[in-house]
Order: sequence, then structure tokens, then C-alpha cells
Amino acid sequence: MGHSPRGNAIRESLEAGEVSLGILDTTYSPTVVELYATMGVDFVWIDLEHGGPSPWDAGRLEELLRAVDSTTTELLVRVPDSDPTVVRKALDVGVRNVFLPRVGSAEELRAAVRAGRFEYEGEPGRRGMASPRAGRWGLSDDYVTSEDESVVVGVTVETRDALDDLDAILEVSELGFVFIGPLDLSVSLGHPGEFDHPEVEEAVETIRSAAVDADVPVGGLGFGMDDVNEKAENGYQLLNIGTTTGALQSSVDEWLAEYDEA
Repeated sequence: MGHSPRGNAIRESLEAGEVSLGILDTTYSPTVVELYATMGVDFVWIDLEHGGPSPWDAGRLEELLRAVDSTTTELLVRVPDSDPTVVRKALDVGVRNVFLPRVGSAEELRAAVRAGRFEYEGEPGRRGMASPRAGRWGLSDDYVTSEDESVVVGVTVETRDALDDLDAILEVSELGFVFIGPLDLSVSLGHPGEFDHPEVEEAVETIRSAAVDADVPVGGLGFGMDDVNEKAENGYQLLNIGTTTGALQSSVDEWLAEYDEA
């Protein structure tokens, strides 16, 4: 008797218009990811663009994925680039939510999204047919159908090129979400690190409002919980509320500050 693959709580949340809160894990530790899942966060962001294991290291990704099995917590995995081969590899290992960085055009995005599907826009997709972990190594009864119904491929808009092609990007079918990247946008717009620069803030609002108007879910970074709450009220559905590094730092700093030296 075949086993059906696990569903995707993030996709269900996005489609229901709900907000998902997550944490960027900077340790790449299955134990830490499992701890977050025990705490009940909606997603753990695993960033393979700026650190962590190679996206080709299936064994390391499997360990991180197993840490959230049998929980309602999902992994949100940012791959290093939008190469369709990387997208297929991540999905076959069992990643449900793939997050593309630095996409420069709708054409590039469409190729990556199509790579993650067996059927796309009424035509054959570019997902390879195999017996990978995502299909329970061939033991799943409804692998093809369930994959196209549960996988999410989202994109970061964080470059001037993507900003210039924004309307076309938002029209790419089966686009799971648009994540606004103010930090890289600040670099691309010539104001590195100044995410509160008027030009950067204007670009962020342009992306947010266009995505909301196009009925494409919006993701972003929360800079403190007041900012998270405000963004949740303004159309954001995926919000990163902190990092493992930040959580440890704030807790340990507070403990040390409260120590009463004799």
C-alpha cells in the first residue's frame, strides 16, 4: 500500500490568505530546526545562498527536512540561484517551498517555476520523473498530482532588473509568492545597507502594492514585532521575525546584563 507525501502548510496558509511567521536558522542544525518546530513556528528559513551546505548535498538537506517531519512547521529553502537543475534537485529531496534569489526577469523566473512542475500552463512541465525522496522513493500512490498541488516556488525581488520587470514577474503563473529583499535592493539601487533610504522604501512599497494588486502573496523581513504586526496588516503573508543568532544574542545579553556582580 503506497504512502502519500506530506502536504504543505505554507501553501495552504498562503491560499487561505493567512500569515506565516518564521525564523532564519543560521546554524543549519537539524536539532535547532527540530526545536523551532517543537515551539510551533510556521516555517524555518534555510538559506543556501549565503551559507550552509551545498544545495547538491542531499544528505544534509534530508536531515533538516526530517527535523520537521510529523509537525506543521515547514522549511523555506532559498537556493543559491534560479538554475532549473537546482530547483528540481531541491524538490526531489523533499523541499516543499523553494525560494529563488536575485531573479532578473520574468523569463528566468518562468523557467525555474516550470522546472518544478509536471504540468505547467496546460502543457508539460520540466520536472523530471524519478523515484526520489519527495515521492517516498516510488512508494507514493499519487506522487505527480500531489507534487503539483503542494510545491511552492517563490521569488525574491531584490534587484533593479527585477524591479524593472516587476509586472511581468507577477504575471508568471504558479508563482507561489514574492519576497521583498530590502537589503539587496539597497545595494542594487546604490544605497548599500540603507534600507530606510527613501528610494529603497519607495521600491519596497512599489513591490508590495503591485503584488497585493496582482493577488500574489508577499513575503518580507520583520524588523522587530511592531514592524511584523504592521506588515501583517498590510498584505504580508510570509514574515521572517528573527534569526537564531539574534535570539541567542538577545537572551544571553539579557542574562549577562542581569548578573549582579559581587
